[in-house]
Amino acid sequence: MANNTFKMTESGYQNLEEKLQYLKNDRRKEIKAKLQEARSQGDLSENAEYDSAKEEQAILEQEINEIEYRLANAEIISYDETQSDKIALGSTVRLKDLELEEEFTVKIVSSTEADADRDLISEETPVAQAAMGRKKGDIIEVNAPLGMIKMEILNIE
Repeated sequence: MANNTFKMTESGYQNLEEKLQYLKNDRRKEIKAKLQEARSQGDLSENAEYDSAKEEQAILEQEINEIEYRLANAEIISYDETQSDKIALGSTVRLKDLELEEEFTVKIVSSTEADADRDLISEETPVAQAAMGRKKGDIIEVNAPLGMIKMEILNIE
């Protein structure tokens, strides 16, 4: 992994810490139990359950290492720093698609925190990139896979 810093909100950092604790405490125990069960079945050379559990363990350890690296290299962007009249990381933005006449709200977060189901979009998305640094009332053009989309910034929190 390259020597990077990972921008994230304080809540995103806390969520990542909680996930790390879950993986280290609960998931490790679950996989350890699977390994013990598979070992109890005898010959490990032809034991598919053992191989599967070992693979699951390797994937888990890789995920733990990645999260630890991100946390160690995190740059916390506090809400006070982002609270302004311009859109920045941590801003909650109300947008209106001018063609479809639809309104929606998203929060711009780091790629680590992004979760489309919860309307948390990465700062790397086309919408976030077009909106960053813009103000309420501005019209932005988003280069989407289906073409250019014009949106109005209705509100920034």
